Amino acid sequence: MSGPAVAVLTPQRSADRAPPSTAIHGTIATITLIDAGHRGYVVERQELETFLALAEELHFGRTAERLVLSQARVSQTVKKLERKIGAPLFERTSRVVRMSPIGRRLYEEIAPLHVRMEEAVARAKSAARGVDGELDVGFLGSGAGTLTGPILSAFRERCPGVEVRMRETQFQDPLGALRSGEVDLLFTCLPVEEPDLEVGPVVIDEPRVLAVPLGHPLAGRVSVSLEELAGETFFGVVNGAPAYWWDFHVPRVTASGREILRGRAVASFQELMMLVGTGQGISPVVASVEKFYARPDVVFVPLRDVPNAEVALIHRAGGLAPRAADFVTAIREAVSLNGGPAPY
Repeated sequence: MSGPAVAVLTPQRSADRAPPSTAIHGTIATITLIDAGHRGYVVERQELETFLALAEELHFGRTAERLVLSQARVSQTVKKLERKIGAPLFERTSRVVRMSPIGRRLYEEIAPLHVRMEEAVARAKSAARGVDGELDVGFLGSGAGTLTGPILSAFRERCPGVEVRMRETQFQDPLGALRSGEVDLLFTCLPVEEPDLEVGPVVIDEPRVLAVPLGHPLAGRVSVSLEELAGETFFGVVNGAPAYWWDFHVPRVTASGREILRGRAVASFQELMMLVGTGQGISPVVASVEKFYARPDVVFVPLRDVPNAEVALIHRAGGLAPRAADFVTAIREAVSLNGGPAPY
């Protein structure tokens, strides 16, 4: 190709639509790439999707898995595209797959066009549903708890055409989805003391309890003090949770400085509860866990002499986009009507 490509999109006829099992999305059947010499190359959508996937994976097996195709189909599709282009797009050996110089140039020119096409199709679908935008909101645990419904209702009144998509996060990396842009806003437990993030309204303020396995010596207690837990085994956390954040929720020491042991590191709340239920440790949790995540093999005992746990909305520093700002306003309205943060 001797110059920047111009894409001419050909709408797909209903009879030509690929079956769902191909995992190829969109409503464009072919793309005609026109080079500087005004020569056209008609590229089928499947050829384009396969080329882009292989260029990113550089592995036929992973590409086939990603597209839900056989490896033979991936190979055939790439060869068909190479015949149209007139040159190899990949250098293949028994051990490695690399893009050829022509393949790399094609990828660099086509990939941005493909992204824009996917975005355009998504916008068209949203418009057809009466949606003029999305707001991705992450949440840890129960999110905003009992205020979740009132917050969403208040936001819909302000922004009726915006779709709120709730996405669960895990405490192995409670802030990662917000930092990466996967979500626009995040409901998570405090404390959050990060220079690139800002803390918004508090939506939950609740006491904490101790989760212990059924039959544990503390299971029959009316309440328990953190000081009594020296020598017990709590859990560590996998990967990216800030140390200060985990230490607040799962203390390392008692008030007098006596050590509380750390056992197995966990990645999710469900994993933690399973380990408690099977007798592999105990853990402080928020009181609402008993309401939302009760298990027959876990008992919850009120925990004294520890501060309440708070959940707040977190956003990236540097200001809020209009939709996000409207969502924060909806939160403030819901909290105000509730008379303050919810107890769970």
